[in-house]
Amino acid sequence: MLRTLLFLILFSIILYGSDKVEIYASSLDSVGNNVEASGGVTVMYKEYFLTAQKAHYNRESGDLELYENIRLNNGNSYKVLGNYAKLNIAKKERLFKPFFMSDKESQVWLSADEGKVEDKKVNVESGVLSGCDPVDPMWKMEFSSSDYDTDTKWMNLYNARLYIEDIPVLYTPYFGYSLDTNRKSGLLMPSAGYSANEGVFYEQPIYIAEQNWWDLELRPQIRTQRGQGVYQTFRFVDSPSSKGEINAGYFKEFGEYFEDNDLQNDSHYGYTINYENRDVLNQWLGTNFEGQSGLYIDINNMNDVDYINLSSNDTHNNSTATQVLSRVNLFYNTPNHYLGTYLKYYQDLTLVSNDETLQKLPTLQYHYYLNTLFEDHLLYSLDIQSNNITRSKSTTAVQTDVNLPVVMRTSLFDEYLNVAYKANLSMQHSNFGGSEQNTTINTEYNNGYLLRNYHTLSASTDLTRAYENYSHVVSLGVSYNKVGSESRKGYYEDNIAYCANEENVNEPQCDFYNISSIQDETEIGFTEYLYDNEAKEILYHRLTQKISHSDVTSEFGELENELDYKITDYLSFYNNMFYNYDKSLFSKVFNQISVNKYGVYLGLSHLYKDSFLDATDDLPRHTSYLTSTLSYTYSKHYSYSALYNYDSISQETKSMEVGFMYKKRCWDFGIKYSENNRPILTTAGESSVYERYVYFTIVLKPLMQSDGTSLITYQLPNNN
Repeated sequence: MLRTLLFLILFSIILYGSDKVEIYASSLDSVGNNVEASGGVTVMYKEYFLTAQKAHYNRESGDLELYENIRLNNGNSYKVLGNYAKLNIAKKERLFKPFFMSDKESQVWLSADEGKVEDKKVNVESGVLSGCDPVDPMWKMEFSSSDYDTDTKWMNLYNARLYIEDIPVLYTPYFGYSLDTNRKSGLLMPSAGYSANEGVFYEQPIYIAEQNWWDLELRPQIRTQRGQGVYQTFRFVDSPSSKGEINAGYFKEFGEYFEDNDLQNDSHYGYTINYENRDVLNQWLGTNFEGQSGLYIDINNMNDVDYINLSSNDTHNNSTATQVLSRVNLFYNTPNHYLGTYLKYYQDLTLVSNDETLQKLPTLQYHYYLNTLFEDHLLYSLDIQSNNITRSKSTTAVQTDVNLPVVMRTSLFDEYLNVAYKANLSMQHSNFGGSEQNTTINTEYNNGYLLRNYHTLSASTDLTRAYENYSHVVSLGVSYNKVGSESRKGYYEDNIAYCANEENVNEPQCDFYNISSIQDETEIGFTEYLYDNEAKEILYHRLTQKISHSDVTSEFGELENELDYKITDYLSFYNNMFYNYDKSLFSKVFNQISVNKYGVYLGLSHLYKDSFLDATDDLPRHTSYLTSTLSYTYSKHYSYSALYNYDSISQETKSMEVGFMYKKRCWDFGIKYSENNRPILTTAGESSVYERYVYFTIVLKPLMQSDGTSLITYQLPNNN
């Protein structure tokens, strides 16, 4: 009898749809068109698997009703729980009371009094959504209605209210979210802030991803007391071996803010282009070269530094550099030959015009890799570079360098001693051109060349000894440079006396004089390493000393000492210093110590430099700069951070920061206080503004991604 009833149920359901439905139960009773099932009911349909305590099926309407402790699984994507469900296979409709849906991958759940599923659509009336524990969620979104597409995995919430614990913090008439990992167009998480000088800040990113190979992010923003603008990022992948990114932006100042702050520009705009291709020649020309080719593009252009500073409300993105470099590199490489061309364009952000800034557009290079003769005892290579050094005003030059080093080497005393002789052959030629608009300096230079060679004799030894717990490696080397013959003509002969003086290096007359002096000198170098039994470096130590045999005023060059010591697994120390014998002073000392243990990371560094030049208002003789970073991870939930940078010469705090972050499985909350100098360009030239900020970070997982970005910023009034 049970087999007969089960067959009738299956047959009746199939009449209403082409898909097979299986129903299993320990007890079945049939009266007319109604079938009652109890004692544990299991329904299997396509990828759906349902269980319940009782079921009722009507053959005429095709409705299947389930009661008590209902569970539904759709593959691995989500699960529904309830006490009542009504399914119609023919109409592809399903009704659940109460309704509970959980996505296993994202761990987002949705609960409501009632949910109705029609084909691939899930419609819910008045419910709650969260990614936290359903018993007592840390955050939740209540909504008046919702719909979800099981194909696209996109969820829409209407009249959504966000609660932290039971405190309402945000209302939005619409909120959309994807439970899928595939990219989709839509609104990204906004960021907001307040500044005493700039007013309320609000940025709403818009994400467009209509195809897999590209996406576009638009970031319109407004600063209510300063101005408004928009930034955009376009990313693309045009082949398996190439990708790129284009950024651009424009910001317009309000008239009152522009005048009160005496800014140089009332609008800020610029763009950056980044592109790399690892097989550009074969891809673009349709060739089949066996060598490696590549193209790298990094182009940056802006009218002032505020283009960068206004791109976000995070002061960590502020630019502290005064010069922007644009580069385009193209090369072709084989085991023996290298061909390359490079373009470099420098933009000084402290200048209104860069007409007199020297640019390299382009550099051409050919390099023949190291080759050997006579059983590897003779080594030689060739390098040729030609630089087109140009600018809009004043003198330009085409400068070509040729270098041909030839080395003879051998080993003595059973390879305990390595000896070598190196002949360094080089030439530089300069051909000048350009306009004569700059009359304040001599811009008429004679074309010329420099031919010279010098000799290097070197000897070195490398010794290794293993001990019980570590290995010690020692390298000792000495080299002697001997001045050879030299021939100068034109520019190099005219300016040797003036430009060879270090005090004149930055003078316009020496813009093209990049010749390093060669002296009869000896260089002694000592290097040692300590490794543990797992080949992990414990200590690196290096000493170098130059001794001049031709400079009677300064026989000894600066002594350099470099030390990197991993004292323990968590404590390390680094030192690099230069000692000047003539001044009996250190010209540079850099020390850094770091500790990383018990969740604590501490990094302290100090840089001291002495230029030995007369100090000016713009260029002090000494540099003394302290940087420090401290972070403490108390547990997997709590972490703290701080940093402090101080210039002891100007007695100014360059930047400081202190904050903490609280992390849970379903949400993060952080607060951070920050001070820093923000560079600006005024009518009087380069300047800076010291600003204070409070950053708030709120991450509702998994609806947001925790990338450290502060969603809310509050700028405190400036002291000045």
